[in-house]
Amino acid sequence: MTDTATKRSADADMATATGNDDAVPAAVDEAAPETPAEAAAAGETIAPGNATTATGDAADAEKVWLGSYPEGTPAEIGPLVYTSIAEMLDECLARYANRTAFSCMGKAITYAELDAASNAFAAHLQSLGLEKGDRVALMMPNILQYPVAMAGVFRAGLTVVNVNPLYTPRELEHQLNDSGARAIVILENFAGTLQQVISNTPVEHTIVTAMGDLMGLKGHIVNLVVRRVKKLVPAWRIAGHQPFKTVLANARGRKPAHVEVDRHEPAFLQYTGGTTGISKGAVLTHANILSNIEQCRAWLDVGYRARGKPEQVNYVCALPLYHIFALTVNGFVGIREGGHNILIPNPRDIPAFVKELANHRFHFFPGLNTLFNALLNNEEFGKLDFSHLRMTFGGGMAVQRPVAERWQALTGCVITEGYGLSETSPVATGNRLDAAEFTGTIGLPLPSTEVSIRDDTGKALAFGEVGEICIRGPQVMAGYWNRPEETAEAMTADGFFRSGDMGFMDANGFTKIVDRKKDMILVSGFNVYPNEVEEVAAGCEGVVEAAAVGIADEHSGEAVKLFVVRADDSVTEEKIKAYCAAHLTNYKRPRQVEFRDSLPKTNVGKILRRELR
Repeated sequence: MTDTATKRSADADMATATGNDDAVPAAVDEAAPETPAEAAAAGETIAPGNATTATGDAADAEKVWLGSYPEGTPAEIGPLVYTSIAEMLDECLARYANRTAFSCMGKAITYAELDAASNAFAAHLQSLGLEKGDRVALMMPNILQYPVAMAGVFRAGLTVVNVNPLYTPRELEHQLNDSGARAIVILENFAGTLQQVISNTPVEHTIVTAMGDLMGLKGHIVNLVVRRVKKLVPAWRIAGHQPFKTVLANARGRKPAHVEVDRHEPAFLQYTGGTTGISKGAVLTHANILSNIEQCRAWLDVGYRARGKPEQVNYVCALPLYHIFALTVNGFVGIREGGHNILIPNPRDIPAFVKELANHRFHFFPGLNTLFNALLNNEEFGKLDFSHLRMTFGGGMAVQRPVAERWQALTGCVITEGYGLSETSPVATGNRLDAAEFTGTIGLPLPSTEVSIRDDTGKALAFGEVGEICIRGPQVMAGYWNRPEETAEAMTADGFFRSGDMGFMDANGFTKIVDRKKDMILVSGFNVYPNEVEEVAAGCEGVVEAAAVGIADEHSGEAVKLFVVRADDSVTEEKIKAYCAAHLTNYKRPRQVEFRDSLPKTNVGKILRRELR
């Protein structure tokens, strides 16, 4: 993911951080068990990041990263201003009423319009008999209906379950059953998938929206094109469903009954692990999300001080809002700051994406390595005006140096790489936003965040030693939904979340991620990290994308195989092997190269090495 934390401006709402490492965060539950592991064993759910613990191990002996913080950046965030996301929405939607909040395909809605529509939607949800804590699934791409529905769910006192719209029926059925969702809001394009499984789930209420529902007169044309011309809406039939547009029309002017929500209660069930195992819901509390918003805002201040801050920041929102990266960094930080999010429903359609960007002055650009790479390979993208671009964030996967260098050469903007997971709401670390060049690391822990590199026994390792990246902070999840054993397994006894990612920290506090623990390739007893091989291969002229996996080898146990997407046939296996031989020691070099037209990816652009294996 992206970002970290920085000094607040004089008019910031949050209290000034004390810098006292012994200070207890405002979110601490004093009655909670001593550790998350004990809580899990007791069948309870607490926020590990909010547990007060004393470890005394090497990881906590000295927070060396604080010495690398920009001047004025606080070590800790102050007490949270809001008790719930709904309270934050109430304040921000009123404060920025006349500003544009979101736009999509040329249609914009203001904060005032988002306020009215989400209040109406919240009132409708309550009229259905949904009660505090009930789960509502949202299954939509980046369209205007998503922020309206999400805000409405929170204002009704309910919990959001984000669902990938491209899920298969099997995946959707699992998530709806596991979460216990009583209602779902879904784009009609995917209603056929829901139709196949809804009778096997606890879903009682289905609200179906069409792409153009909030686009006024233009929406009729959009829906016609989507349904009849592009034929993107397969036939479906769900008895008793309610049209989103009708729901809003009937509830216009209504407001929901106030629901008192504690900041420690679940805001999201954010499902994760679907590509590596059974998908499970990370319980993100209101405090988790609100903390990460403030951590990100603090860190962003460094970038704005260095490059200037527009009166209203325009955020490029190409990554889907149902994914935790865009949800927090675009959606919530954007709303908290009164920004304008430019929604891109289908970022895979690069020509259409570039055409939309040409209509805006964009300041803030979060993305993944694969997205940056695809844009750089589009001729029209190079013709855009980048003079207003203040910050580019890379997360979700490792940003490759050749891609970062090309991006900076074209846009004049450094890709600031950061790191996080669904379980950390998501941002845990980030590089300094006043950096002049790409670092190749994931940066420093955010304020109020600790990173410890540990071996398989849980022992903290010395600087430079590769181990599992473990994270503690107020943004760390409360646990996995209804999975106390997996929660306990994911947490250390002293409250650190085990990320499953391998990396090392240098003496200045910067962490370098080398790969997923499970993706390591073992060649004759030596560890090979696929990211390193892929980054080298990406520097070979004519290589568009590359992915490395381990294959069985009778001599070395495993060997490296490289899958490559090439620009043309001049890129041969011999050329790639020769290039890798010049940059990699022998045991890291690919023994096989296979060319593909494309590489399998998740909907947010992560390469699926598992499928390649």
